[in-house]
Amino acid sequence: MTQTGIPYVFMRGGTSRGPYFNRQDLPEDRKTLAEVLLAVIGAGHPINIDGIGGGVAVTTKVAMLSPSDDDWADVDYFFAQVSVEDRLVDFKPTCGNILSGVGPAAVELGLVQPTADETEIKIRLVNTGARVVARIQTPGGVLTYDGDAQIAGVPGTAAPIALSFMEVVGSSTGALLPTGNLRDTFEGIEVTCMDVAMPMVIARATDFGLTGHETVQELDENKDFFARMETVRRAAGAAMGMGDVSKSVTPKFGLLAPARAGGSICTRYFMPWTTHPSMAVTGSQCLASCALTPGTVADDLLERPTESPANIVLEHASGTIDVLVDFEINPDFTLTSAGLLRTARKLADGHVYVPADIWKGH
Repeated sequence: MTQTGIPYVFMRGGTSRGPYFNRQDLPEDRKTLAEVLLAVIGAGHPINIDGIGGGVAVTTKVAMLSPSDDDWADVDYFFAQVSVEDRLVDFKPTCGNILSGVGPAAVELGLVQPTADETEIKIRLVNTGARVVARIQTPGGVLTYDGDAQIAGVPGTAAPIALSFMEVVGSSTGALLPTGNLRDTFEGIEVTCMDVAMPMVIARATDFGLTGHETVQELDENKDFFARMETVRRAAGAAMGMGDVSKSVTPKFGLLAPARAGGSICTRYFMPWTTHPSMAVTGSQCLASCALTPGTVADDLLERPTESPANIVLEHASGTIDVLVDFEINPDFTLTSAGLLRTARKLADGHVYVPADIWKGH
């Protein structure tokens, strides 16, 4: 046999897509695992022609699921971000959009059995230790993808998936403000370094000479902006205690601007070397928290809600995303939980194949 077949479910989760595996069907050691995932995605080519990746960062993501040994959780979710053109696999971050598909995928993979018309699944995010409760639609004990929920960046409608994020403050760095400051200045750019679900470096768009309402294409073509942003991101990453982040996708980068389309605030999110076509679920929580926190770079960009929970509507490159934030300000900002509504859909299942000289299987 010249190839090794690995069972998988191929799913769209939120505004991303990728293969979902049972962790036990993959190599145990991290080095071999990385080589297998590179082969699965077809990394190293701009359109991933020799794999099932889609040639952009939102389609080169991988979810690996397993029964949890945590007393609280039902399922462990281990995430990998595979590069499109570079042969790199980053196991540090997590992905909230791919998380949207974890509940349905856990049922598809036989890790969870539906319990009622709506099934609650407790998920531990292995990469960050965060805990999330997902509520998926299982009428009559049968998983369904049909429904009326719609999210920006995805055509049509589908069954709603409610995600409640618990204990997300300091997910990677251990602190809401990893530098200890509400604002820092790196390379002449004032930023807020914040860690809520995803460590981020957040700046005002105008400080880069931008409006914050540019299209994805306009931003991706602005090489001078990306070069300057990356310099700021690396300096901020070191100050956040994350070390050399030059080859890591975290911390992510975000820009803020006044809203124009009826939302709370306008945002752009970077992955970080390309512009996100919509908005990351984890990033939305961090940006919403920044918007709510007095003293951050979001000051004067929005009229801050004073009552909790607050629905923060983030305008992004392809629409809006609502983040329901339960918080206190007494006197510092304290986040209790953040909730979002997403959708997912099963696209394919079966086996994906990698050359046997990379891995011969168990």
